[in-house]
Amino acid sequence: MAKILIVDDEQSIRATLAKILEDEGHRTAVCESGEEALAQAARDEFDLIMLDLWLPGVDGMAVLERLHAAGAPPVIVISGHGNIDTAVRATRLGAYDFLEKPLSLERVVLTISHALADRKLRDQVRDLRRSLSLDELLIGESDAMRALEQQIRSAAPSNSRVLITGENGSGKEIVARTLHRWSHRAEQAFVDVNCAAIPEELIESELFGHRKGAFTGAIDERKGKFELADGGTLFLDEVGDMSVRTQAKVLRVLQEQTFQKVGGQQAITVDVRVIAATNKNLEIEIGRGTFRDDLYYRLNVIPIDVPPLRARGNDVNLLAEHFLRRFAAETGTPRKRLSSGAATKLKGYHWPGNVRELRNVIERLAILLRSDTIEAEDVQLGTRTAAPAEIPAELTLKEARDAFEKQFILARLRDFAGNVSRTADALGVERSNLYRKLHAYGITVERP
Repeated sequence: MAKILIVDDEQSIRATLAKILEDEGHRTAVCESGEEALAQAARDEFDLIMLDLWLPGVDGMAVLERLHAAGAPPVIVISGHGNIDTAVRATRLGAYDFLEKPLSLERVVLTISHALADRKLRDQVRDLRRSLSLDELLIGESDAMRALEQQIRSAAPSNSRVLITGENGSGKEIVARTLHRWSHRAEQAFVDVNCAAIPEELIESELFGHRKGAFTGAIDERKGKFELADGGTLFLDEVGDMSVRTQAKVLRVLQEQTFQKVGGQQAITVDVRVIAATNKNLEIEIGRGTFRDDLYYRLNVIPIDVPPLRARGNDVNLLAEHFLRRFAAETGTPRKRLSSGAATKLKGYHWPGNVRELRNVIERLAILLRSDTIEAEDVQLGTRTAAPAEIPAELTLKEARDAFEKQFILARLRDFAGNVSRTADALGVERSNLYRKLHAYGITVERP
């Protein structure tokens, strides 16, 4: 049974389509304008939308374009004034199919059936890809990995909050998705939020949703991540980068399981399991006053620390072989093999970018190398950063930390010949974040 939104300015067509679809076992909602369609699509979750092109106010093409940009479900366009150019344009804007009026009800039912089947197949493919990604983390025979897997299996069945720590690129998000997949909430939504990537002025709207007109640009009502994750799991990635103001509001939701949309008055109750992750030491951030201790204790019910790749021994080569098999399957080419020298070189590297960096290295070799065997000289790695110069003892802790960070960034920039993008990847930070640090430390990048 699917939930279908019918958008048409003719009442008779809305009523007829609703009756036919309900007889087929579907649930329906109806509206007569483009503005209403956008509002309902933002407010409710639909499996499919039937959209007339000739609408009062915002026309159907504009509605279709905005729905597609927002990641809407399949849209079947219907029109009594269609032609080939209109059908082609609608398809390019993301329509699943184009049906002309007067409608053949038999064709309507068949097209909807095909659209829902295609969506289910796409969802299955997406879930399969995610499962393959989840398996990447758990490839390994090291003691560190066995301990991590046992922690995940123990924590997954509960509703307790989990705080995942570890370096960038080590697989914190995969741990979160695995916890969800092995929990009793696995059939419900897994919703992730990168707290570091959302501007401060938008983070509350992203988390809690907003009412129409709540702020400039809020042209429609919108659900937030907490509401979308109701019954499932909400993953707060990079939670250490969340502002203190937003932390206070998240804390209240964790305490009461209720919240209000931005600009709203109605209390919304949710059942959400929260998993958080950070590459920061939150106890240090508490000491700095940038993270609330009460929120830390709420999140840190079950702590899980993801080991860095350099602490996993021969797992490096097991993962490398896995990536080689995967890339060969994806490209339909023969699988390349690691020579003993290449395997030794990979295992001896420090891997500051962890599993993410290893995957990038293997993908590059799999695509660019013509030989079927990867030799040691084919493996180009960043040099392991030397220890920074001695830092004067009279500095405060913050001054010493800043001095170390500046020296470390400078060393990595030298490793990558001033290439900011590659340096950011190696450090496991966003490029924009690295640029901010370069500006703060007065570092000028000079490319050769």
